[in-house]
Amino acid sequence: QVHLVESGGGPVQAGGSLRLSCVVSEGTFSAYSMGWFRQAPGKDREFIAGINWRGDTTSYGDSVKGRFIITRDNAKNTVYLQMSSLKSEDTAIYYCARGRSFRAGVSVTASDYAYWGQGTRVTVSS
Repeated sequence: QVHLVESGGGPVQAGGSLRLSCVVSEGTFSAYSMGWFRQAPGKDREFIAGINWRGDTTSYGDSVKGRFIITRDNAKNTVYLQMSSLKSEDTAIYYCARGRSFRAGVSVTASDYAYWGQGTRVTVSS
């Protein structure tokens, strides 16, 4: 069983920063791509950032390019999302997800991720 646990969410003022973390319980973490998605009330789940299994390729949603950075530490089974210049529209529940396919590239599609965390809430106040 693969478990993902996010942390680091909370309230923050517009213009501020937060770093989200996601720890994956399963030992083959380093062989799978990882992604971050978010879902705001009344909206569809949105791809935010993804990183391949080696950590040398990343992809970002247009709404966060230049403000968010995804990284991973394979020794710690952890993926991070550094969020800067936060805006009120970044308010959402943020989910991390583990890729479905062994050593696959980064995907922006939710169905290409097999395991999901429970989410961590980020609230940006203006």
